[in-house]
Amino acid sequence: MSEEILQLTENLLRYNRLFLVYYQEGREAGVTHDFHKVIKPFANEVKGTNDAWKSAMKKWLSSSNQKHLHVKQVDTTAEHIEQLSIQAFFPQTSKTRFLNSQRTVEYFLQEIIKVVNK
Repeated sequence: MSEEILQLTENLLRYNRLFLVYYQEGREAGVTHDFHKVIKPFANEVKGTNDAWKSAMKKWLSSSNQKHLHVKQVDTTAEHIEQLSIQAFFPQTSKTRFLNSQRTVEYFLQEIIKVVNK
């Protein structure tokens, strides 16, 4: 179980870093991506990984005694990831809000990796 969690969490970390790259491309370089060719397939791919991660995390948290990780954090992080996967392509998105969500996701995913590796 923890191997699956680790793999899914690392995949989400990679996506989270990609969100930032796509956001910066759109905001600074003015790059626009086609919705049906790029944005929708990417968001669907992220959603598949995100849903699997969320489910695995809930099972793992219910069977292990974690003091510092909670189901509510998993739900919030999953919501942020879903929103970021789309907002990353729209430079009109509030920069502060986008960066705060992206950093929150990064921090929580890093914490999960630390706990799983202990």
